[in-house]
Amino acid sequence: MSAVLDIDQLKTFVAIVDTGSFTRAAEIVHKTQSAVSMQMKRLEERVGKPIFARDGRASKLTEDGERLLDYARRILRLNLECLATFSDAELAGRVRLGVPDDYADRYLPEILARFSRSNPKVEVTVVCEPTPMLVERIQANDLDLAIITHVETRGPAEVIREERLLWVTSQRHAAQEETPVPLALGRPTCNWRQAATERLDLIGRPYRILYASWNSNAVGAAVMAGLAVSVLPESAIRTGMRILGPQDGFPALPSCKIGLMRNRHDTPTLADALAGHIVSSLGNLRSDQPEPADAS
Repeated sequence: MSAVLDIDQLKTFVAIVDTGSFTRAAEIVHKTQSAVSMQMKRLEERVGKPIFARDGRASKLTEDGERLLDYARRILRLNLECLATFSDAELAGRVRLGVPDDYADRYLPEILARFSRSNPKVEVTVVCEPTPMLVERIQANDLDLAIITHVETRGPAEVIREERLLWVTSQRHAAQEETPVPLALGRPTCNWRQAATERLDLIGRPYRILYASWNSNAVGAAVMAGLAVSVLPESAIRTGMRILGPQDGFPALPSCKIGLMRNRHDTPTLADALAGHIVSSLGNLRSDQPEPADAS
């Protein structure tokens, strides 16, 4: 009989990849580091291939590990969908969700619609604030879950989606041709702002911050009015925006990782139910945005 993959081992495997550390993954899956290491040893035995290789003091995925990661994410997503579909338990109560406003417009309608149909007696309180503030609220026990822009320094989070981060301007204007180029970005602590200015500094392209706001609608309004260039994840590109690339003098940006951060101090039942819908909804989204326009 063929070996059967263990869901718990796959969950730990994905947590290790998303956090970049066996230690931080152990915190997410509520296990000791030695138990996590043993799970990975058993997972390697099941697939019959090494999935991690030593890279100095750290571990990195082997080629087989990369292949397994794609399957693991799909298996975990289907597992959550299946459990949600056949669950007979009717949950009741309140769950608190934090989400930045730029993600709220794109992701919340699908998430809340799916969750409400499955759990009509659960009240979802939504707080829209920038990622740094949401992380503070999680740590202060003011939220149960938060959808955030993930970076390692913010602590353990499950990476649930990864998108291209793109330069955008108005299709009807030419702010990208100005010198210095005017930018509409988040506040100084915004990771997208830091990525954008670092890339322009590296190529020596002059710029000025014309608008700075935590509010994505305000930033988008400046772009659509032709006043500035900004950066957005691909799923947030609106009709009327043009994507810029190297041919326009704008270097490639790093990807945007969207993470799910959990409050580890609360009873997890309601939060776990909502988390399952979040992972499923974001995993099923598809981005059909155009590539940067050809300069020719």
